[in-house]
Amino acid sequence: MLRVSSDSGRRVRAYWLGTVPYRQAWDVQRSAVAAIRAGTQPDSLLLLEHPHVFTIGRRGDGSTLLWSETECARHGVEVVWTDRGGDATYHGPGQLVGYPLLDLPRLGSDILRHIRDLERSLIAYLRVLGLEAEPGGEGMTGVWSGGAKVAAIGVKLNQHVTSHGFACNLTTDLDIFNEGIVPCGLVGRRATSVLELGGPRLEVARAARDYTEHFARVFDVEVSWGDPAELTSLPPADAESPALRVLNVRGEEFSRPV
Repeated sequence: MLRVSSDSGRRVRAYWLGTVPYRQAWDVQRSAVAAIRAGTQPDSLLLLEHPHVFTIGRRGDGSTLLWSETECARHGVEVVWTDRGGDATYHGPGQLVGYPLLDLPRLGSDILRHIRDLERSLIAYLRVLGLEAEPGGEGMTGVWSGGAKVAAIGVKLNQHVTSHGFACNLTTDLDIFNEGIVPCGLVGRRATSVLELGGPRLEVARAARDYTEHFARVFDVEVSWGDPAELTSLPPADAESPALRVLNVRGEEFSRPV
């Protein structure tokens, strides 16, 4: 079994996973976090895209989900309550999703710095695409450009190891994003994309490769690419928490983990 050496604190293994259903990627994250805590998996950066899905974080109560369960199904959008921070967001084709699974003390970091470093790395990447962007300011995580959010951030800290991360809209379907939910629970705000802002039309796989250079620079780590099979061989993590029934804005029931 792999044992991470003591001098690997500034090294991160990156994985391009392609298109992965949200729940499957969540399972992979949980297994990898457990292995990182046990010292059998290096700090990791999972890069991927998801099929259509609305996710609701710990801050959400269902009131920012605007579509009914029937409407979500008609648009092919899954609904998942998750254990990350934040409220409602959307994942789908044309969006770069990054899940940094990092032992923060080993990097000399903390959760607030981690979030700011994610913002800085995304801003640096967008600048290379010809787009100016900035953090959202106090109480508004993520990256903003032209008055709209181009990248959302929602993370979880599990005994000093991070999970979940960011979603950067490249060619994302903004109609689903802005009509099916209140993006990130911010009334009166909307999501945008690299394409809508006048940037290039990018393949997500290419964006993953290019973004990683900025991640490495901002986080001050050495990144090497790993085989996704390394993740599928990890022992499964504990089972998901029991579900709690909650109401969306229309008073309809959905389930979420406790």
